[in-house]
Amino acid sequence: MLKRIAPACRHLLRPRVTSHSCLPVVCRAQSTMSDKFDLPARYHGSEKSVWVEYIQLALEHKPLNLGQGFPDFAAPDYVTKALSEAPVDENVLLNQYTRGFGHPRLVNALGKLYSQLLGREINPQTEVLVTAGAYEALFSSIFGHTSPGDEVIIIEPFFDCYDPMVRAAGGTPRFIPLRTNKKSGKIMSSDWVLDPAELTSLFNKKTKAIILNTPHNPIGKVFNQQELELIADLCKKWNVLCISDEVYEWLVYKPSKHIRIATLPGMWERTVTIGSAGKTFSVTGWKIGWAYGPANLMRNLQTVHQNCVYTCSTPIQEAVARGFELELGRLGQPECYYLSLPRELEAKRDYMAKFLSDVGMVPTIPEGGYFMVADWSPLAGRVNLDQETDPLKDYRFTKWMSKNVKLQGIPPSAFYSDQHKHLCETSVRYCFIKKDETLQKAAEILQKWKASG
Repeated sequence: MLKRIAPACRHLLRPRVTSHSCLPVVCRAQSTMSDKFDLPARYHGSEKSVWVEYIQLALEHKPLNLGQGFPDFAAPDYVTKALSEAPVDENVLLNQYTRGFGHPRLVNALGKLYSQLLGREINPQTEVLVTAGAYEALFSSIFGHTSPGDEVIIIEPFFDCYDPMVRAAGGTPRFIPLRTNKKSGKIMSSDWVLDPAELTSLFNKKTKAIILNTPHNPIGKVFNQQELELIADLCKKWNVLCISDEVYEWLVYKPSKHIRIATLPGMWERTVTIGSAGKTFSVTGWKIGWAYGPANLMRNLQTVHQNCVYTCSTPIQEAVARGFELELGRLGQPECYYLSLPRELEAKRDYMAKFLSDVGMVPTIPEGGYFMVADWSPLAGRVNLDQETDPLKDYRFTKWMSKNVKLQGIPPSAFYSDQHKHLCETSVRYCFIKKDETLQKAAEILQKWKASG
């Protein structure tokens, strides 16, 4: 039996509504809580990730995946063996925390290597920092040197974390695209260039840094001496930091040559250079990277690093160090992995360029790295882009191909700012650091699609 409620108490059961809102107090409280715990404004616009989206696409439709940049073949056995041995080494401390700024054995190996390559003595204690992959090296470099209001010049296309990291640090990205006027014939990555006048116009008293990526992802461009000197002269004129992302430093195809911008006159003191064990030894899942540069610049990175990551995996650093020690003993010799890997990849590059051309695409032949960008517009009539809803054509093309042809690439517009995405809407990026069997299967898939009419 229901109890009778006194009229004077009935208002306690009704939702309270203020004069300026029709929401009950409980709903308004929940709304306020939701607003309070919203994503911070500094990350607005960075919620979408091409990697998250395309990994999920691959899981659902199971295409042959040439999108992500990792090898599907074994890493050097001396490196993987070192990793299996490190945890059971007589030195039990290899399973414990190591030095925060880098495992002593690894920073010493990196110091020896880059002292040789740069022709100057690098102090491994103060001028080298080991990070959780090159990704964290970029994070620590950008956050360690960017203040609100600073401008950072970013060359397009760019590795997709550059832009959101600069914005999250309070900086303002200033974009400049690589462009090529060649639309047919053999197109080399060297045909993609910066406009000197446009680049010069971006430098001003607010410019804090420029992010340079050479060898370049995804174009494969290896910046030459003249191009680097232009960047260096502008950095010196405006007192600008150069963050040089050189993770593909060993993946260069003859006759191109990788030039480290820190070796140019007046550039060591204003350059932070970034490297990657994942790219150096084909172990992308190990997530060990590093940065090196003058001690006064590296202190900023160390401060960021010690307040977010602090230290990286000890046994993995130990294994990478042992790999470097072996390669230091045969540096420049034919059996050196830094020479044998690009020899192997050059044949894979040429094979991919051929099978993409055979079906009608127009590839850019990379002089470095392991990605190839190709213009798919000659095949537009064979692709039903209307089946996809994305506003950008390269997203529609790559999704349609993943679902219907069962070959996955990455849309290059993910590596451009909003104002320049239109420059690459008819392009696709493929990765060729794959087994020969994988690339042959890709060629067969495209040939079968072509033959289907």
